[in-house]
Amino acid sequence: MPELPDISAYITALEARILGQPLERVRLASVFLLRTVDPPLANAEGRAVRELRRIGKRIAIGVEGDLWLVLHLMIAGRLHWKPPQAKLAGRQNLAAFDFPTGSLVLTEAGSKRRASLYVLRGETALRSIDPGGVEIFSTDLEGFRAALTLENRTLKRALTDPRLISGVGNAYSDEILHVAQLSPIALTHKL
Repeated sequence: MPELPDISAYITALEARILGQPLERVRLASVFLLRTVDPPLANAEGRAVRELRRIGKRIAIGVEGDLWLVLHLMIAGRLHWKPPQAKLAGRQNLAAFDFPTGSLVLTEAGSKRRASLYVLRGETALRSIDPGGVEIFSTDLEGFRAALTLENRTLKRALTDPRLISGVGNAYSDEILHVAQLSPIALTHKL
């Protein structure tokens, strides 16, 4: 599952490819990917990408006119950079975002379709999808401690709750606990 380091790597790779480029067209192979209807997806077409951001485990692509395309890759979603106008053949291809220099193709392995795309207008709408957890690289030890011990729960559950800590999921929580030599079932209030 893409988590904070993976999403950050995607954003770094995308900045070099799409920042400042016009989003020519968005092609959906599955209408179930799109989870919003207003503003329409077509409103983002023809607008230049002005910013990329991570919101928890989501990738937010900001285009002119204060519109945001927000991708949540969930467990099996991946992004691939392909030649311009790449075909959307096959069950795994869910969407293509066409730019002058190439197509960003969203794929999802497996039979369950969990990945999602939201089209949002403005900073307020963008903030509404942020679960609110602390950013681990911009908080201090006290901020991290406060978030981790806000509720009495297992360490594993606390680390993976996006309302407490942003961007950490199952895979990296296991790694964190292993390196710290802590049990995933230890309670946060007993640390």
